[in-house]
Amino acid sequence: MKLSVVIVNYNVEYFLEQCLYSVRRAMQGIEGEVFVVDNNSVDGSLKMLAQKFPEVKVIANKENVGFAKANNQAIRISMGEYVLLLNPDTVVEDDTFSKCIAFMDSHPDAGGLGVKMVDGKGQFLPESKRGLPTAKTAFYKMFGLAKLFPHSKRFARYYMGHLSNDETNEVEILAGAFMLMRKETLDKVGLLDETFFMYGEDIDLSYRITQGGYKNYYFPETRIIHYKGESTKKTSVNYVFVFYRAMEIFAKKHFGNSWAKSFSFLINMAIYIKAFFALVSQFFHKAAIVTAAWRPSVILGVMATSMAAWAPIQRCSLRWYYRFTS
Repeated sequence: MKLSVVIVNYNVEYFLEQCLYSVRRAMQGIEGEVFVVDNNSVDGSLKMLAQKFPEVKVIANKENVGFAKANNQAIRISMGEYVLLLNPDTVVEDDTFSKCIAFMDSHPDAGGLGVKMVDGKGQFLPESKRGLPTAKTAFYKMFGLAKLFPHSKRFARYYMGHLSNDETNEVEILAGAFMLMRKETLDKVGLLDETFFMYGEDIDLSYRITQGGYKNYYFPETRIIHYKGESTKKTSVNYVFVFYRAMEIFAKKHFGNSWAKSFSFLINMAIYIKAFFALVSQFFHKAAIVTAAWRPSVILGVMATSMAAWAPIQRCSLRWYYRFTS
């Protein structure tokens, strides 16, 4: 068997359906299998799968076990020479799988491969190609230098802005939304680290692939649509905490406590700042709704809600600061 496609679903029935239609077309002529691991969705996803995609192998979890563990459930029983981790909020082209497999077959040094991703409006997504989030790279991204110098090899390394969006290149980090890997590579370097619940596991696995002697490639000869974050809202305060907490785990795991302390300090600063702006955005959004009424009691209520949400952020940030700098 050539290809095993693994999709983890959580309450995104509509996107999952569109994804699977595109996968069905792309699998034509390829010996393969498709897994959907459902993390206890309540939106009718399982019923839709049974009715419209009887060929799909479904693993129905009774609880949300997280992205890494759910993927691993399917990877362990997969039979393909290649394993593709694919987000449910994606749509692949008809020739995406055949082109990617051909590239991997002709590049035995390739352990992993990612493709060009665009959003629902056709705009290029910079996370299609990423660099290792070292302390410097993370600092440049967190504090806006990557945006100021989007093509700098130094400042924009997080998204490898110095590399063309339209040329195949070796990269350090693959995106978990589309992550094609050799099964033998996974057998050597291990599966997804289940310490990561939702974010960071793709960075960790990509790094271990390179440490195992393989290369990761960005392959723009095909593209996918990635609607991004349909299971989570990327501007939410919760996203800020969960994502940067995952970066802390990665830093401590691979670079030790001494390196992780400085990285964690930067992360705590970023969490504090990003959470503040997220709350400001939420405040003005709510305030805009009631501005027409100009009722002081309502506006004061919005302010009180925002301040109440800000208090636990302060406490959490201080706990993390003392934990990693003491």
